[in-house]
Amino acid sequence: MKWVSTLYRQTDIDSAVQAAAESAISQLGKDHADLTVVFVSPQFSEFYDKVPELVSRYIKPGLLFGCSGGGIIGNGEEAEQEAALSITCAELPDVKIQPIQFDTTDLPDQDTSPSVWREWLKVDVEDKPHFVFLADPFSFPGEEFLAGVDFAYPNSKKIGGLASGAQAQGGNALYLGDKIYHSGLVGIALSGDIEVDTIVAQGCRPIGKPMQITQCEQNFLKELEGKPPMEVIQELHETLSDADKNLIQTSLFLGIEMDPMKDNPKQGDFLIRNLMGADRESGALAIGAMLRNGQLVQFHLRDKQMSAEDLDVMLTRYLK
Repeated sequence: MKWVSTLYRQTDIDSAVQAAAESAISQLGKDHADLTVVFVSPQFSEFYDKVPELVSRYIKPGLLFGCSGGGIIGNGEEAEQEAALSITCAELPDVKIQPIQFDTTDLPDQDTSPSVWREWLKVDVEDKPHFVFLADPFSFPGEEFLAGVDFAYPNSKKIGGLASGAQAQGGNALYLGDKIYHSGLVGIALSGDIEVDTIVAQGCRPIGKPMQITQCEQNFLKELEGKPPMEVIQELHETLSDADKNLIQTSLFLGIEMDPMKDNPKQGDFLIRNLMGADRESGALAIGAMLRNGQLVQFHLRDKQMSAEDLDVMLTRYLK
């Protein structure tokens, strides 16, 4: 088993794919992979549809998998708010890689049996699979889906994330094989000679105070305790240090309480989600998750030092 990763900052999509693919081939020692994962920044949005063909032009990808992303990571580097593309290739002998794709919100009932979910997903539980999922936050009920997958495959690891970079439905890209989707979910099930462990390092610190959602619709946050969220952010901005005032411009996130039964939630008790966009007229925010009235949320800031420290702590803890 071997994994290699590359990241290239280029304004030309063809040059970026070629450079990333050639670097991956050099590291892998061959011109083909079993799995190729690609992430593309929104600066290339007009070329999203070309990515599968371009990748296949320069490398034999095996199964191509990936999505658009507001921030791109590869080969120990990260790129935000600039044109970038990353390619990760894996050589996975004796590993079964099963593609998964859904473009529907019509999920099995949450109260149905695990066998119904397994039949719907078409992944054999006897294979002891582990899953990687990428979803479009504007069109797919990710939390409901994951609850069902947890129910059907309790011993499987599930990791993944949300496609980002767009501010409205249809603007993100999801890649699977030679196809591109602008809604729904893509995924892979990995089984055979592979083990998967998970580590979560959110790298965020809370600012302000926890507040209750008093009005929302799907992933649109309209009111926090009776106030438009943009007004809450403006009030919060006035209380911050100069350094945090700079961070709030580019690194503001919303934390959603994970356990509503927990009293006095603290740092680490919130699931961090992206702010996808804002309506300045109404003061509403688009969030990278489906919301419910009554949920407790808190704004968070992410910075490089906090992220690095958090990841270092989690990796050290894992190795022990």
